[in-house]
Parts: sequence; structure tokens; C-alpha cells
Amino acid sequence: AYGKKQGREFWKASLQAIDLLEEIVRSESIDCDWRRSGHICLAYKPSHFEGMRKSVQWFREELGHEVQALSPAELPSEIGSRVFHGGILDEYSGGLQPAKYVYGLARAVARRGVRLHEQIIISRVARLRDGFEIHTNQGVLRAGEVLIATNGYTDALVPPLERRIFPVGSYIIVTEPLARELQVELIPKGRMLYDSKNFLNYFRLTPDGRMLWGGRNDLSTNLDLNRSAEILRAQLVRTFPRLRDASLTHSWTGKLGITFDLMPHIGRVEGIHYAMGYGGHGLAVATYLGTEVGKLLAGQIATSPFAEIPHPTRFFYRGYPWFIPLAARYYRFADWMS
Repeated sequence: AYGKKQGREFWKASLQAIDLLEEIVRSESIDCDWRRSGHICLAYKPSHFEGMRKSVQWFREELGHEVQALSPAELPSEIGSRVFHGGILDEYSGGLQPAKYVYGLARAVARRGVRLHEQIIISRVARLRDGFEIHTNQGVLRAGEVLIATNGYTDALVPPLERRIFPVGSYIIVTEPLARELQVELIPKGRMLYDSKNFLNYFRLTPDGRMLWGGRNDLSTNLDLNRSAEILRAQLVRTFPRLRDASLTHSWTGKLGITFDLMPHIGRVEGIHYAMGYGGHGLAVATYLGTEVGKLLAGQIATSPFAEIPHPTRFFYRGYPWFIPLAARYYRFADWMS
């Protein structure tokens, strides 16, 4: 889409994002169970694995990045399940506990004098000659600059932004803590795992020994969490029959921010800065773009590759993503056909 030179810049940024996250965790002593254990994309169908095998050389030659194809015969050393047809291993990535990471970030910036205000409703941002006036339910603020970083929760506060991003729901369940022997049987090396479907599932063992299982369900953001748990549990048991009798303890959801080009973006509309559009990769990429936009605001850098690409919208989108059910049907059909 952007040519080799800029494409490689984006790829390099995706790796730097993981390194930056690790640097912050270590330098700020954030206790968030960070572990760089790598991930595997699992082939949901044999045809998917054929594509993975071909991509190994492409990653090496075009990006200088080493990944490893795992044949079906090699998978038992990585996952105690028979439903997959190979995979591709990337040792670069890792996992953490997101809530602990967020609280660690909050403590880190608070130590530097940043004031954090929760549960504030902003009704209007008015542009002045020398900055902005921000109207809230607890008073009016003045600011020299404003940054919107609401991703999948972006609303009509700044109307042009609402049309550049739309929300998609992602849903998760976790089991009760599992016996150590069972953990080793299911995911012996503690990798992060996801499959190759469009309607993908992603899963891992948590630091306290639970199986975490997530997925997109029907892309909506308002599926009942009991119904979601039923759907996800069926997927979990199909993959790991040994967990048929494991109890679920939690079911939750959150909104991903999706752009029409599936790219993250830094930009400015009506004088207001924004960073958003992580498409499910927000832990690392949002950390990276937050740092980039901070450097831009501080004058430490003049531009970012994420600010140089156009941020498209569509004429048929006015803030209500009516097309989500249609997209869900399309992707289910694509998964069936692949």
C-alpha cells in the first residue's frame, strides 16, 4: 500500500513498540507480569499453513526478521491440541497483564506531576485564539493543546474524528486456576497463541494459571456477556477437550478501534491532535504512538510515519457502524472458503 521504504518503516515501528513497552516496564519497575515468551499464529486449515511456510523466507528477505514455520508434527511441543495444522512462531513478542500495566503507567506519570482526572464528562471543546476551552461536568479548563486518544470509545465530541474510526467488540473469558501439570500439557512453553481465522481466537495461560480465551464473536460491542461466555466456552472446549469441566470465573468485553485502512494514525483536526486506530494491537502500538505524539507536541521530532499517511473515512459512515453485521457475515464466509 505504501511502497517498500515506508512499509519497512511501519514494520520497524511495530518491533520498536514492543521494545519500548519493555523499556518502560523495566525503567519504571511496573509489576505487570511482563514476559517475552513469543507468539504462534496457528493454522486453522491446511491451506493456511501453506501460506505460512512461504512467508518465512519473505520475512527474512524483505524485513530481515526471523520467524519459524512449525509443521503439524512439531506443534505438540507447543500446544496440547489437535485442531490446528501447523503454525508460525515469532520469538520477538511477549505478554503482560494489561490492567497492571495501565496502573503502572498512571503511577509513573503521577510521580512526574501529571494530574489524572477520572470520571470526567467532556461536553465541548471550543477553540480560542490562544488555545482551547474544555467544558466538563466539573468545570471549564483551559489548554494550549488537546489530544484525543479514545480509540474504540471515540464519540461525537469532535465530529470529524468520529467518522474516521469505528468500534468492534472483542470478548474474553478465563477459567479457574488450572493444575500445573495441566498447564504444561496445554501450553508447555507459555506462548501467546492465536489462530489464522478472520474471526480469530486468541488465548494464553495467565500468570496465575488460568486459561484466557478471547475472540471477536459477531463484531458487535453489545453482546450479552453470558451469551458471549457460552460461545467462547464452546470454542475453548473444541480446542482443549481437557477443559470441558473447568469452571469459568470471568467474562468481559472491550471496544477495539478500527480504521478503514486498518492502520494506526496520528493527526490533527480542527486544531486538535489525535492518536488512535490500533485494531487490536493497542498494548504495544498505542504505547508507541503515544510516545510519538508526545515527542511531536514537545518539538522533539518533526514528523512520524503514522502522521504522514492519509486517514480515510467512507461516505456511508456517519458515526453509526450499521455495516458491522454485513462485515461479520462476509468474514465468516471468507473463513469457510479459505
